[in-house]
Amino acid sequence: MIIAVDGPTASGKGTIAKRLAAHFGVPHLDTGLLYRAVGRQVALDGGDPDSEADALAACAFPDALLEDPVLRSEEVGGLASRVSIHTAVRAALFERQRAFATQPGGAVLDGRDIGTVIAPDAEVKLFITASVAERARRRWLEMTAAHIGREDQIPLAEIEKDIVRRDARDINRKDAPLKAASDALVIDTTSFNKDQAFDVVLEAVRERLAQA
Repeated sequence: MIIAVDGPTASGKGTIAKRLAAHFGVPHLDTGLLYRAVGRQVALDGGDPDSEADALAACAFPDALLEDPVLRSEEVGGLASRVSIHTAVRAALFERQRAFATQPGGAVLDGRDIGTVIAPDAEVKLFITASVAERARRRWLEMTAAHIGREDQIPLAEIEKDIVRRDARDINRKDAPLKAASDALVIDTTSFNKDQAFDVVLEAVRERLAQA
């Protein structure tokens, strides 16, 4: 069983994916973390995230980097969006994601192209979304709670502008653009809290699995 969870930044897809994995007892992979690690490694190397060569070299990041909490920062999120547009980077990370998705027993993966590229054969495909204003509010609260650097002092309006920029890059990139798979269940979580969103998603997943 493969459950693909796609959607834009701060839509709630990561939280939902983790809870689905725990509910069904299967592993979970936040594929966006891989791109964040590449973006972070480019910065550590003193490279340019807009350079495909620099970004590809950074794909050799050490596994330990995935545990670094700085990967969750807004700055690294922006770097991830920039390195993810490179065809070579997406190709380099494809097999790693595909192997995780097809492991025995199943898996839950969240990202931006799981249902369209990484696991188009997934039994369940979800596209989790929310309004830009709500996503910015969630991201601001998340950063405030985490106290990552001084980012909790970034104005909400700036976070909203950054989300709009990221959406534009992700939607308009040439390779594996952010979009819902044709057979994905599109769920808008704007008016839901975390528990409500999960309840709605879980019911939808159960219905889809019953039809499989």
